Amino acid sequence: MSARILNMKALCSQGNVRGRKAVLEILEAGLQAGDPYNNTLKLLRVQDGKLIVGNHDFEPRGTPQPGNEVYDLSQIGRIYVFGAGKGVQRVAKAIEEVLGDRLAGGHVIGKHGDEIILEKVGVTLGGHPVPDEYCAVGCQRILEVCQGLRKEDLVFTIAANGVSALLTLPVPGVSMEDVRKTTYMMQIERGVPTGDLNPIRNHLDMMKGGRISRHIQPASAIHILAIDPGDHDQLMHHNLWLHTLPDCTTFADAVAMFDKWDAWDAAPAAVREHLLKAAPAQETVKAEEFQRMRFRIFGVMPSHLGVMPTARKKAAELGFKPYTLATFLAAEASQAGLVVASIASTTEREGQPFEPPCALFSSGELLVTVGSEDGVGGRNQEYALSAAFRIAGSQNIVIGGVDTDGTDGPGGCFADDAGEIRCLAGGIVDGETVAQARAAGVDILGDLRRHNTSSALWKLESGIAATQNISLGDLDVALIMGRTDHP
Repeated sequence: MSARILNMKALCSQGNVRGRKAVLEILEAGLQAGDPYNNTLKLLRVQDGKLIVGNHDFEPRGTPQPGNEVYDLSQIGRIYVFGAGKGVQRVAKAIEEVLGDRLAGGHVIGKHGDEIILEKVGVTLGGHPVPDEYCAVGCQRILEVCQGLRKEDLVFTIAANGVSALLTLPVPGVSMEDVRKTTYMMQIERGVPTGDLNPIRNHLDMMKGGRISRHIQPASAIHILAIDPGDHDQLMHHNLWLHTLPDCTTFADAVAMFDKWDAWDAAPAAVREHLLKAAPAQETVKAEEFQRMRFRIFGVMPSHLGVMPTARKKAAELGFKPYTLATFLAAEASQAGLVVASIASTTEREGQPFEPPCALFSSGELLVTVGSEDGVGGRNQEYALSAAFRIAGSQNIVIGGVDTDGTDGPGGCFADDAGEIRCLAGGIVDGETVAQARAAGVDILGDLRRHNTSSALWKLESGIAATQNISLGDLDVALIMGRTDHP
């Protein structure tokens, strides 16, 4: 696979060049590990007229059906692929290549900006994190192909991060604009985490919460998750975002989430009416119903083979002892940047709590609560740019972060010279960044307040541009190259 970071040369052209090169090599290694294509090729193969699906690394813990699924291709009807999520095509591409002419087709929904790489499976690109009409178009195309599926047919489904936005087909009586307003108000303006938003989204949709699996009946299904396979019981009874699987939430949960965030009165009237009606026929798929279907589940991005272990390994190869600060950091991005930068500065001065040279890692899903601001930026960009103040003047610290899907935030036009790049993947800063900003007339604090970090980082040649792929959360690294001789 070609390099995912697209502007490596520019990012290493100034500042702490040696440290920047190291951080970018570490981030690049992690981004490369976030590609599900190769792992999907390890999941399925055709041999002696049989399709074999299975790999112990990709089985959920406690699965009641361990081992390979073996299908006699002479007895199987049509084979289709359906799915949604950021980078979903990378999984579908591997399936296309393994099955060749034996694949009948299908349809997947990716994110605007993805390169279309599939030949037999149709692709619609939709809006994320706020859905748009293209998401509904993609869902309708999936439903069209689902019509007429038979018991002897086999369906591969793919769910990746971003599926909750991209797989959107509102229920009758609720418009796409209603869903858009609800999503924007909750997730963008108020900073509501996905776990709190999804009970609402699940109950406004005809595809989420396992409903897509109803539509593929009576065919057999192989559900591929572009994440760690996790635990089978968790997937059956505690899932609320992998929409090819059963949902654990209810209409009452959806209403409760509006109340929790004091947002009920601000929700569109059609949304409130639908949730209060709570029609039993429109409830999401629960485990009891789902387990009557014919299916297997595999997660092709097990954590021990994933982004963080690979990035840590690269840091060690470069001579920096890796430490993990957090594996799921959920906090306001700018505050997280200040905290990690403070830890890095203490490490540089005192050799505590870590001894340099070292690399401090965190991952997860940082938050940016924008309120009424409309700047262009992203959570890893805010993380890095806010950290720049705490490490100003340091000759030893470089901090960088990326969203592994290559798109850190909604994106938009942020610089006249950015060309086709509409969304940065993240940012990188060092001890010289604040001084460079002052010299260039870049108001870092003002841009952070306006959540307009893309423009600032791009002007400072510190905005990371990358190719798009699946999302496995944030990858953030603080590199401390040595101890300082001054207080």
